Amino acid sequence: MQSLVALLMAVSSPAPLVFRLHDGAPDVVREVLLERGWEEYDPQEQDEGDWNLYWRTSAFRNFDYENILPWQRLNHHPKTASISRKDCLARNLRRMRGTYGPASYGFSPIAFILPNDYTRFLEEYGKTRLESAGKPRYWICKPVDLSRGRGIFIFSDIKHLAYDSPVIVQKYISNPLLISGYKFDLRIYVCVKSFHPLTIYMHQEGLVRFATEKYNLDSLDNLFSHLTNTSINKFGPFYTTDKERVGQGCKWTLSKFRSFLRSQGINELLLWQKINNIVTLTLLTIAPSIPSSPSSLELFGFDILIDSNFKPWLLEVNYSPALSLDCAADIMVKKGVINDLIDLMNYRRVDSLRQQGYLRPRQRRTCCFSSPSLLKKNPAALLIAKSVYRKERRRESGLNSLNAEYFECPSVERRGNSEGNTLQDPKAIAVSVNKKASPPQMESPSCWYEHEGVQSLEDSSVHTWSSANRNTSSKVFSLPAIQSHKYKPTMFSWDHMTHDRNVPSHRVGDFILTFPFNEVTRKASQDTLDVKTVLHEVHKLTSQLTFSCVKEKKKKVNNESSATKKNKCTSLLWGPRNPPSLSEYCSSH
Repeated sequence: MQSLVALLMAVSSPAPLVFRLHDGAPDVVREVLLERGWEEYDPQEQDEGDWNLYWRTSAFRNFDYENILPWQRLNHHPKTASISRKDCLARNLRRMRGTYGPASYGFSPIAFILPNDYTRFLEEYGKTRLESAGKPRYWICKPVDLSRGRGIFIFSDIKHLAYDSPVIVQKYISNPLLISGYKFDLRIYVCVKSFHPLTIYMHQEGLVRFATEKYNLDSLDNLFSHLTNTSINKFGPFYTTDKERVGQGCKWTLSKFRSFLRSQGINELLLWQKINNIVTLTLLTIAPSIPSSPSSLELFGFDILIDSNFKPWLLEVNYSPALSLDCAADIMVKKGVINDLIDLMNYRRVDSLRQQGYLRPRQRRTCCFSSPSLLKKNPAALLIAKSVYRKERRRESGLNSLNAEYFECPSVERRGNSEGNTLQDPKAIAVSVNKKASPPQMESPSCWYEHEGVQSLEDSSVHTWSSANRNTSSKVFSLPAIQSHKYKPTMFSWDHMTHDRNVPSHRVGDFILTFPFNEVTRKASQDTLDVKTVLHEVHKLTSQLTFSCVKEKKKKVNNESSATKKNKCTSLLWGPRNPPSLSEYCSSH
């Protein structure tokens, strides 16, 4: 009895969540998770599926998605490389531009994928030279599958174009917005929690990445003047120099950039919304083709360049954006992003028990029981985490009759149902404190509730405990092991209707929900994504924000009447330091 009390006390405190890192995973992920009280997965001590988060910088295999379990999360959605490779992104944007027009998809310079588009590029090159009337026009060449600025060069004369692998060539944005003569771009962190329905969060913090030498079109081969990649500029001769207004290094936080905009008297509201639109419209290009994966999310790094007319341009989308910590700005921004990303994963206390927490009768659908009344007769049992059980088993020989690998005991007595049949489950061991009944054998459930619907242990009803020894009586059935020596995960059927139809939180930490941003876009993203409706709502909101920026008096009138509008916009506007509600800018027409 004392051992049972000890077990109850051990289980009453939540078990630590477990993370699994693939080779090359960023150190900051390990650091943040350990600070949050997680434990790192040890393949020598734990079974193959005994983890809660699997983080890797490369793509997962189809097998990983097909065998995901309710307590597990992956940090990548399947098939998202279709916007992270430069050539794939160019093709998708070209297709959407041809379908919906340049008014919607004119935020990225037209790209030519060489060598396939070489003839088309020659035509555009000749046309541009004629239109420029002898003035130089600039182009940028990027390898399609390299990152961190490798292989990039700028040219104005086609005779300087040389490549030995697939590349994209785009018109170079030669009029960037400068800060004290230095070129910069923005790294925006975007989390896609779901593609079905499309659910997008953008982080309030990000990075402003500077070139370390002043912008100069007379020196196209000076990468420290034209590229903002930290991996290049940290080796520049002026990286540690205290540069005018920029300071040492080559990074600001997005908060510091906001302060700069306000100091220049710039109305930032419309700028942030245009960047928001770029993110949404880019993700719309791939959302219909991404398979549903409810236990996955994706962190993208969007690189945005702002020109001298305050028009934002999409440079590229980064899959597994760099999370190395090179300076104080990195530490503040990236650790905050990872912490908020973990919060977005919606871990519950029951997830810490992993397989033990989900093999319970209360999670089974009616396919497991012929009568709902039987659920009331069979209360849920408190489950013991494997690590806790092993410690108790070593101290208490009386428990050696239980399965050595897992201890799962839904307290279900052997009863007959309304038809006189006996409920059986080869994966469950029922034990009773008050009765010495034989362990039940219940049929294996064919489907399970999806993890969002699983009740936390904090909400569990009164639990019943018991013990049984398979060797004490000939009447006791000999049950097979719950798991074989080689871990084979149980297949769960996801309930997409329950999970995907939940209204997402408007804010989680510094992650702001940017899509869906109203009821119309929420409905348009359900089931089959209605791109036309989404584009209409995006343009409508942008027009309203443009109007509010130009007509401040009109904006106040709209604010006063916004509470009576039927078309309510309850989301927050990403970008400003204190994100306002979009309801301030929504109208009924």
